[in-house]
This record gives sequence, structure tokens and C-alpha cells, in this order.
Amino acid sequence: MKSFMKIGFIAALIGLVGFTIATNESSSSIEPVLNDESAPVEEQVQTNTSVVEYINLGTMRASWYGPRFHGRSTANGEIYDQMAFTAAHKSMKFGTLLRITNPRNKKSVIVRINDRGPYIPGRQIDLSKGAAEKLDIIGRGVAKLKVEKITIKGLNNPLVSLN
Repeated sequence: MKSFMKIGFIAALIGLVGFTIATNESSSSIEPVLNDESAPVEEQVQTNTSVVEYINLGTMRASWYGPRFHGRSTANGEIYDQMAFTAAHKSMKFGTLLRITNPRNKKSVIVRINDRGPYIPGRQIDLSKGAAEKLDIIGRGVAKLKVEKITIKGLNNPLVSLN
């Protein structure tokens, strides 16, 4: 009787180990088994559940500023770092996040509004030197760029505001 129980135990153990190995090796090809208590799952339609939203603000004439202002205070009180991805705008709230895209080369950068300006007629936004370099507009100095405001659903925007 003991030998029969040992054989049964070993067979059960091999069966469990074999099942585990088979499951790990081919987990993507396992078909669900339907019984009276289960129903087939209908194919799910993918919906956009992204919490990030881009609001098109159109095209803006952009310039950049850097060396002369590096290390000085910005309008919101922080120290200006010309290589950070920041920007100046006359009226947007400090902390507003923008995705700026150069339509000529499709390069994009995300900047945060931390300063006021530009103060030259015909320009709507001033980018930091770092952002301008990323967009390849350093040499041109001024460019028409696509601007999108970034919002995050469920959070008060802007995310960072010192004022």
C-alpha cells in the first residue's frame, strides 16, 4: 500500500511540475477553457485612456535668448539656466508646459514657461538656448514653430507655479 501511495504521490508531483513547465514555456498559446460558468470574452475596442492631452495653440513666431540672461532671475523668481528647456511668454501662467515643434525638421521639445517676454514686436515666445538648439533654430534666430499646450487630466495645471 505504501509503494502505491509513493507512486501516486510521485505521479501527481510529476504531473504538477510538467504542467508548470508547459505553462511557462507556452503561456502565450494557452486557449481558455469554457464551461457552464464562464462566457467568452468579447474583443475589446481600444480606447484612448491617455491622461496627457495636447491642445493646439497654432503657430507662433519664436526667438531664443540665453547668454546675456544666464544666471539672472526670471520673472517667476527662479534663476535662468540657458540650457534648461524653458520659455518666456507675455501672458501664459508660469509652469505651463508646451510642446514646441519645428515644422521644417519635425524636432520637438517640451518647455516650461518661467519668464515674461519676448519684448520685440512680432514675436510671441522666447525659448531658452537649450530648447532652440534642440529645435535647430540657433542659426536662424527666429522661426515659426508649432505650439501645443500640454495638460494632464485630473491635475490642476500648470503643474509648477512659483507665483
